[in-house]
Amino acid sequence: MKKHNFYAGPSILPEYTIQKTAEAILNFAGTTLSVLEISHRSKEFVAVMDQAISLVKELLEVPDTHEVLFLQGGASAQFYMVPFNLMKTKAGYYNTGVWAANAIKEGKFFGEVVEVASSKDKNYNYIPKNVTIPTDIDYLHITSNNTIYGTQIYYDIDSPVPLVADMSSDIFSRPIDVSKYALIYAGAQKNLAPSGVALVIVRKDALGKTGRPIPTMINYQTHIDAKSMFNTPPCLPVFSALQTLTWLKDNGGIKAMEAKNLAKAKLLYDEIDRNKLFVCPVPDPEDRSRMNVTFVMAPGYEALDKGFLAKAKELNILGIEGHRSVGGFRASIYNAMPIESVQVLVDAMKEFEAAN
Repeated sequence: MKKHNFYAGPSILPEYTIQKTAEAILNFAGTTLSVLEISHRSKEFVAVMDQAISLVKELLEVPDTHEVLFLQGGASAQFYMVPFNLMKTKAGYYNTGVWAANAIKEGKFFGEVVEVASSKDKNYNYIPKNVTIPTDIDYLHITSNNTIYGTQIYYDIDSPVPLVADMSSDIFSRPIDVSKYALIYAGAQKNLAPSGVALVIVRKDALGKTGRPIPTMINYQTHIDAKSMFNTPPCLPVFSALQTLTWLKDNGGIKAMEAKNLAKAKLLYDEIDRNKLFVCPVPDPEDRSRMNVTFVMAPGYEALDKGFLAKAKELNILGIEGHRSVGGFRASIYNAMPIESVQVLVDAMKEFEAAN
């Protein structure tokens, strides 16, 4: 029976990506060598890196003002690389969840950090609105999608200062105006590839302004000059990323993917709002994530949570437990999640309601 993979990350990948990666592990690009063992300087792998960068630019319509990088360390390394490369004295951050708070913590090592907006007062269950962005900060950092709490910023903020976004869990899920951002970064293990690589899109003229010396490996300019090949890159995740990018293009690109994501999210949220046993902790539909749908047992039905998890397991629905810090349930419906699997989850919710 088919398994329905709702894990938050590492998470579901397109079957195309998994199949092509498996083939390359046995025989990469006709070399009879594995992608696990071939030199990253070989013409075959250099072509992979070049093609992956090119497809990112094509799919996201990246302007010539920006460069695309594949780096190690995941998104967590970007928490300190961003301020090291961009902060002179002071930066602003939206505090909208655990990962935003972690970025704030790292930023404080490099200068003053201002919480321009925060939803911590209500356990991060909303996106702050009508925010006044100060003009005396070096950049504004946002986390576009909050995997733990299930909130998302769907739009590109008009910022009077350079805008930085952690898009780890919603990159490629909707069109974005890259020109509005000084820097975008994303860990791969949600919507792109296996863990081990991070995608960075950086505006070239945003760099070199801090006045501080920057260690070679965490200087974005190093990796721009070397085309993401300054040192040995994480070859397998980059190869897998190329396969996902190819799959995205072959399936209509980002606008087509957004339409599918909207349909999946509507299907699941409509059932949560209809079903008397469940409630979404994010009250405003405009703030609800299309990638990570969080829900809990409704008041009076809290004792049924383990029963619903058991029901889900019976139906091969995997990974819907909420993050350990908040409990409840979380269905991660990233790009590769088919709407058929979302329907299986919705049907399980209906059956559980009827039985209880």
